[in-house]
Amino acid sequence: MATAVSTTAPNDPKIIHNSTNHRFQTEDGEAYLQYRLLHTTISDEDGGKTVTVMDIVHTFVPPSKRGLGLAGRLCAAAFEHAQSRGLSVVPTCSYVSDTYLPRNPSWNSLLQKGDGKSNM
Repeated sequence: MATAVSTTAPNDPKIIHNSTNHRFQTEDGEAYLQYRLLHTTISDEDGGKTVTVMDIVHTFVPPSKRGLGLAGRLCAAAFEHAQSRGLSVVPTCSYVSDTYLPRNPSWNSLLQKGDGKSNM
């Protein structure tokens, strides 16, 4: 199922959430951010609880669409989705961890505690 997740200027490609394939993507599917949902147990005073974490594993923008800010818009859509659902994020994708997050540190509060990278 795909749903629109962001508003854009009239000529900007729309970003949609393709929940079936765990992707945020342009309507044509050429540019996308791929994620997986991980279920992990966090220790607490009661012994532990299972939480769902969004592991962002890959961001791709084809050469013909680079320079339009699509990678950043895909990341923003993913982080907004995680925030609205109370998910922590693991930035396995190097674009997210090395480029997007340093430019957008306000999202650091959503990062899964630990080493910040998936070990799966």
